[in-house]
Amino acid sequence: MKILNFPFSTTDWSCVEPVLHPGETGQATSRHQQFNDIRVRLVEYSPNYLADHWCSKGHIVLVLEGEFITELEDGRVITLKTGQSLQVADQAEPHRTRSANGAKLFIVD
Repeated sequence: MKILNFPFSTTDWSCVEPVLHPGETGQATSRHQQFNDIRVRLVEYSPNYLADHWCSKGHIVLVLEGEFITELEDGRVITLKTGQSLQVADQAEPHRTRSANGAKLFIVD
């Protein structure tokens, strides 16, 4: 990742308009900022959230609150809790997420 060509800035996430994304069950609420090719997001999964798609995008994800499960297309299942992160490259390993009790994530992609 190269971080190029934008000035120093700060984000007050409470001022960023939330966007709702329905899952197969539950929903994700996302607030995002775009800095050229880099997207920075604050995402909250509702209880009983299950993504409605498999994702091949690369991410760096930090769990701020709660717990979620990432299911990889090859069958692996990884549980991440508050304070843990995952890193995956673009087109590396398709994955989808779910959360039984909800989670709050900080994501860079």
